[in-house]
Amino acid sequence: MKTLARLMLCLVLWLPVSGVQAAGIATCTGKFPNPITDICWSCILPISIGSARIGDLGGQEDIDNPANPVCSCGVNPVIGLSVGFWEPARHVEVVRKPFCLTSLGGIDLDPGIPAPEGARYTRPEGDGDSGSFYQAHYYVNPVMYWLGVITDFPCLEHGSFDLAYLTEVDPLWNDDELTLILNPEAVLFANPVAVAACAADCVAASTGFGVRDLFWCAGCQGGIYPLDGHVPYHMGGVRTAALLAQRLTAKMHRELLAWGWHGKAGLCGPYFQPVMDKTAYKTQLTYPIPATAKEAGRCCQPFGRTTVLWGAGKEYPVRGEDFAFMLFRKRNCCVGY
Repeated sequence: MKTLARLMLCLVLWLPVSGVQAAGIATCTGKFPNPITDICWSCILPISIGSARIGDLGGQEDIDNPANPVCSCGVNPVIGLSVGFWEPARHVEVVRKPFCLTSLGGIDLDPGIPAPEGARYTRPEGDGDSGSFYQAHYYVNPVMYWLGVITDFPCLEHGSFDLAYLTEVDPLWNDDELTLILNPEAVLFANPVAVAACAADCVAASTGFGVRDLFWCAGCQGGIYPLDGHVPYHMGGVRTAALLAQRLTAKMHRELLAWGWHGKAGLCGPYFQPVMDKTAYKTQLTYPIPATAKEAGRCCQPFGRTTVLWGAGKEYPVRGEDFAFMLFRKRNCCVGY
């Protein structure tokens, strides 16, 4: 009888905890980003012709543009103007529940297969800290084109909103060792000197853009390797989501699913860029709370910028624990080609 009583007591104590965890795992909420109220359109600025910036409001951040305003492309060269801007063309979301499409209103795909590892969890590390794991999704979202904001402008990517990548079906996303197939160079930066260099990247990203040459660093979010969903030190959902958005974008570049569109090389079209140039992206949180309030005239953040200021108050229980970002990529093109 005593044994039976102990078993019953353990069952009673276990059920509430299990129920809470199950409820948390089952949560799938979201919202399709409203292009009018949820996107900070000033992030497309500044607009440049050559190295001269002719359109800017609020002192928007920018990287260098091709110096020559005149360009030519094609076998039979066509002369045009070198134009630069930041194009909202990609969307990344970081979610706890596998196959939960937060940016499509919280649709649960539920493909009917055994669910992969994906619900948010924490795991104790040797020093007592905890880590977390999220799934992530990559969307093609050339919002300026499908909205028809500018007509007959050759520099916009043509297409519609489309789900391009699901980490749930990628066996590399939940295995630190297996993902070395994509980033074998990670072993070169697993040392104190390389990790310490990321402090400089954090400072640079917090005042402008990160250091392009420190490609293994994710600014104030830590290291960009491994290119998977495991984060060894969980310090808030916004910070973790910002890191995984950067990792997934770097992963897309490594798999040649994302290309370079900026600089002199991008004037005549996209080019392969297996190592992501993190200075070519600015991000804006669109869910759960759109980051449209301007701080110092800006509402977009370069990869690696600290989340202490812009991420405050953006996470809340149940409906505010999944995150989505609009990616503004730097675009240079030859208008007239």
